Amino acid sequence: MPRVRPRPPHRKPPSVAELAFYAGTMNCGKSTLALQIQHNRSARGLRGLIFTRDDRAGEGRLSSRLGLVTEAIETDGAFDFHHHLVRRLTAGDRVDHLIVDEAQFLSAAQVDQLARIVDDLGIDVFAFGITTDFRTRLFPGSQRLIELADSVRTLQVESLCWCGERATHNARTVDGRMVVEGELVVVGDVDGEPADGAGDRGAVGYEVLCRRHHRRRLTAASAGAARLSPDVLPVDPPEDPAPARPPVPRGGRGPIRIG
Repeated sequence: MPRVRPRPPHRKPPSVAELAFYAGTMNCGKSTLALQIQHNRSARGLRGLIFTRDDRAGEGRLSSRLGLVTEAIETDGAFDFHHHLVRRLTAGDRVDHLIVDEAQFLSAAQVDQLARIVDDLGIDVFAFGITTDFRTRLFPGSQRLIELADSVRTLQVESLCWCGERATHNARTVDGRMVVEGELVVVGDVDGEPADGAGDRGAVGYEVLCRRHHRRRLTAASAGAARLSPDVLPVDPPEDPAPARPPVPRGGRGPIRIG
């Protein structure tokens, strides 16, 4: 009998391919999920390209806070996703899906390129990013993804504010104090380490907060100082304890006097 060669997985027709946007706050597992999706699909023989920008692990790397790291294609504001993919396909490369991390940094035009890849080439695109910046305003890339994506999925792993409530907002801090002005993109991390090029501005970091504490600009560091201030957390001094009453013996009678 003639040998039957297994067929490679077929690319999806354009009507089935999907542009999916996975959104959340910092530290909610976006990059971990991106790596998991890449692993699951590659285990089924699918080939994907991973794109990222300004990852904490360095240029051309996609990393998660759990310590997982993989190679990735570094992008910038001038990168053309559609042109890059068409060039790869023309050269004979097989591409079944794209994974785009740090998608909040994309321009609106770059998101349009991703939608064109899905619609015209039938290739799935999975984008991962933060929805709003430290000023609580939509990132341009996230806004365009919300407008164009076939699905917008909020990650179910909840980040927590220092108070224990669900964190919904990203805060930029300088020496532990929240700031609401400055450049839109300053690379830092949630551990408060100084950002590249911070210079004399102090240690630039990021922290996730609930809306109440973001509105009050109350970070973990400032909350630690605030707990010592009666203006922030008034506590009445304890009243003098009442003198202890002598024990009552069994039987219900009062105290026994001796002498």
